[in-house]
Amino acid sequence: MPDLSTTYLGLHLKNPIVASASPLSKKVETVKKMEDAGIGAVVMYSLFEEQITHESLALHHYLERGTESHAEAQTYFPDLEKYNVGPEKYLELVQALKAAVQIPVIGSLNGVSVGGWVDYAKKIEQAGADALELNIYNIPTRMDVPAADVEQEYIDLVTEVRKQVKIPLAVKLGAQFTALPNFISRLAAAGANGVVLFNRFIQPDLDIETLEVVPHLKLSTSDELRLPLRWVAILYGRLKADLALTGGVHTTEDLVKSILAGASVAMIASEFIAKGMGRISELVSELDKWLTEYEYKSVKQMRGSMSQQNVGDPTAFERANYMKALTSYDNRKW
Repeated sequence: MPDLSTTYLGLHLKNPIVASASPLSKKVETVKKMEDAGIGAVVMYSLFEEQITHESLALHHYLERGTESHAEAQTYFPDLEKYNVGPEKYLELVQALKAAVQIPVIGSLNGVSVGGWVDYAKKIEQAGADALELNIYNIPTRMDVPAADVEQEYIDLVTEVRKQVKIPLAVKLGAQFTALPNFISRLAAAGANGVVLFNRFIQPDLDIETLEVVPHLKLSTSDELRLPLRWVAILYGRLKADLALTGGVHTTEDLVKSILAGASVAMIASEFIAKGMGRISELVSELDKWLTEYEYKSVKQMRGSMSQQNVGDPTAFERANYMKALTSYDNRKW
């Protein structure tokens, strides 16, 4: 029987399936159901900077800061009571979850600025969280702010949070960085033990009847897997940090691809929201069956076997793949 266990952020997980930050973690009984179904670990929904600092941001400020575009956000701030429980209730929930389940519980902070709110990293650690996921998202709209300054803000924030906690720290990122490998290596040097690729930032839509900017949330699909898959494959073996893949993992095939590319864990929310906790046990069983069929002894053995370092044609993850995809249409009849 293959060994499905994995290590992520120094934590031992019974399998690489992790529930990513979502409303599923708001209730102890729901997390307990996920544990009973076989989940490897759970990331709590995010505690937002705005909830801690009690800011009331206008819409134009949202578009600059991007907080309303996070995949967990259902409505715009500042109606915080309708979004999540407050900061103290969040800490109480961390404690309750740790008392109720045996799987690792990973806290989540979402913010941009370096400020007093990062003190909650320490409070989340003290509440019993096994690790912390720092969810950073900023939309720079000013013409006079260069990319280097934006990246430095991220580095400074990770550095500050690292000072607050001794538990493992992961950073959840969007994909829109010019030189992603260099930037992620700097995050690791600043104290990140892992990176989560990539956050599903929900873009605002325009209502042409009311002439208003409105939030628009859709669950992910497997089509979204290819972007994080490419970058996990490129980064595997080149960082002193674990890689988590999120966004687009729905099927056993998606899960297997994530691990083959080099991910220590695959983070899933949309599939469980859409189809229920039963999908967890199905994915665990199907992953076990796949490893057995292809004669892998463990998840560790298969991890990274299709990363850029290990495939026959490493350029397939770069420009050559783009050109090959385009030429595949050359001989079609229209």
